[in-house]
Amino acid sequence: MLEPQSRETDARQYSPLSLAYLGDVVYELLVREQMMLRANMPVQKLHHNTVSWVCAHAQSQAMEVLLPLLTEEELSVYKRGRNATSHVPKHAQVADYRRATGLEALFGYLYLQGDSPRIHLLFETIWQAFDFDGFREASQKTV
Repeated sequence: MLEPQSRETDARQYSPLSLAYLGDVVYELLVREQMMLRANMPVQKLHHNTVSWVCAHAQSQAMEVLLPLLTEEELSVYKRGRNATSHVPKHAQVADYRRATGLEALFGYLYLQGDSPRIHLLFETIWQAFDFDGFREASQKTV
């Protein structure tokens, strides 16, 4: 994964929605990488599978897996992201969207902190917690 240009950045100075903006990219990059490593498949199928992992519902489920593992600081960042006021798309449930924003804020924060090992540990925990095919099917039914 790309490393941030400067690790001198104090990630706490950014708004939770700015952290989520960056964290969205970090999280999706990790998902795309796993999709590529999983199987050589057509790009359309890669995209379809990736979307099932990065939608609000799937990220909300992922956050439920991570909550018991977070440090106090990480939990604080997650809650700031979850509680931030933002527009919720019509296709998303409010609670799912808020938890997803918290997850993205957490990943953005960890990225700006330069904590790639923690990012990878949390993402691997999510990836291992769900059966890929069953997770994708369940996500598609609820979105």
